[in-house]
Amino acid sequence: MSADSQIETPLAHATLIDIDTLQQWLDDGAELAFVDIREEGLFGEDHPLLAINVPYSLLETELPSRVPRLGTRIVLLAEHDRHGQHAAQLLGQLGYSIVHVLGGGLQAWQHAGLATFQGINVPSKAFAECVEHSLHTPAIAPDALQRLIIDEADYVLLDSRTLEEYQRFHVPTAKGVPSAELLYRFDDLVTSPDTLVVVSCAGRTRGIVGAQTLINAGVPNKVVALAGGTQGWRLAGLSTVNNDSTRYSGLSAGARQQAIQRAHALAARHALKFIDEQTLSRWQADAERTTYVFDVRSREEFAHSHRADARHVAGGQLVQALDLWVGTRNARIVLNDEDGVRAITTAHWLQQLGWEASVLIGIAANAMPRPLPQADWSGLEHINAQTAAQWLSEGAVALSADRSGDFQQAHPQGAQWVNRSRLQALAAQLQGAERVLVFAEALELARGVARELSQAGLPVYVVNAGVRDWQAAGIEVVDGPLEDGLRVDYLFWLHDRHEGNTQASAAYIAWEEDLPRQIGDHVNGRFRIK
Repeated sequence: MSADSQIETPLAHATLIDIDTLQQWLDDGAELAFVDIREEGLFGEDHPLLAINVPYSLLETELPSRVPRLGTRIVLLAEHDRHGQHAAQLLGQLGYSIVHVLGGGLQAWQHAGLATFQGINVPSKAFAECVEHSLHTPAIAPDALQRLIIDEADYVLLDSRTLEEYQRFHVPTAKGVPSAELLYRFDDLVTSPDTLVVVSCAGRTRGIVGAQTLINAGVPNKVVALAGGTQGWRLAGLSTVNNDSTRYSGLSAGARQQAIQRAHALAARHALKFIDEQTLSRWQADAERTTYVFDVRSREEFAHSHRADARHVAGGQLVQALDLWVGTRNARIVLNDEDGVRAITTAHWLQQLGWEASVLIGIAANAMPRPLPQADWSGLEHINAQTAAQWLSEGAVALSADRSGDFQQAHPQGAQWVNRSRLQALAAQLQGAERVLVFAEALELARGVARELSQAGLPVYVVNAGVRDWQAAGIEVVDGPLEDGLRVDYLFWLHDRHEGNTQASAAYIAWEEDLPRQIGDHVNGRFRIK
């Protein structure tokens, strides 16, 4: 199937803009969402540095949270102009009013001699590498750490990834302490100023940022990052600990007070802005600016109590992958927690990443929720798993719209894998089918495919059920591989590193280390490191 395939439907006109216009908009200081709507595998092979990725397969589901203001100026980068216009029409149906398409897409960008980048979350990863270069963040090699472990030396190893990542595998003796918790819990975890503190992650980003957070905050200990994290450890031929849940324990009053003092000193050195409830309310009422509010505490704390207008993202993850949550450049970002420590440490990095980040202390119970644009799926017909099983026995066509990796793990027997951006040829093949059933564990993926096929005049139904429901209804569920060339939603060299592929791990670490060279001057990434 060709890269420019799509369902033929009537389109509302979307304004095409050229590279010069886009370049001006990226630099004019006004809000702009530059959105690459190609699937993740294609995006990850080549994209402009400042573009966020919202795959067409999830466009209506994912874009509203990342670009919540309907009057935001949006530029779409698509595989081809007509696909971009079709996406613009869908956004118009959601209520977005200023949507443009970059004429010529990625080819136009490259023909203008502008740089493209591989990978995902590239600005955040490049930022960490530039931090190391600018601030000279110290590191320790895996073999040197191994000697400390064998010698039972005076060190503490803190794994700054999410607890879920930590529990799957980590370096021996490590404690799971997600990035935003490092300063907050430091004095409970490190009881002597003579102890060497080592911060680790999966690769380089969170280890560098975590170690430099503690250094910036002025802890008395020597702090280093583990070079290459768990991947560097494995590449050195060393074994990890798997399926272990050792993590930080409760927070003492003394550790909390010391963390507050250090955090506020850090805020003063970086001239961070603190706001109150009245300021936030005024910002949220401003129809011309976007204001994001994030609660950067732990998931458990957020679940217990949180502001109704805040989304939960642990602070370290926000720095690690900001483009997954923030899609509008030059917007305001407000970081919230109950005493300021995790909000301050996160804000001081986002500010250096080039964003306007402010701190709001206190969890307000009377905050009002902020509604997001919602897709209207009411025109689609949904069926349950029992009906699907009956219709399959009568010859209905089965399609699986899940991500390709999930399809390989489980899909209904006989189902064909499909991606929403690759449907034109399939739609032609299915003309005359009596019933087309679209399955997906993730319902939004099934709905996107069903919408496209229904617009092509097919009798399509969304199976409103997951794998367990399919099995309970008697639908045989199988696994099986897909051809690599079909998997436009999967970036092989990035994800295979977690499956024991040492070649992929080595390539990933080399890619991270090379990002400062690719970016050149820090200003190209809008960084303000200090």
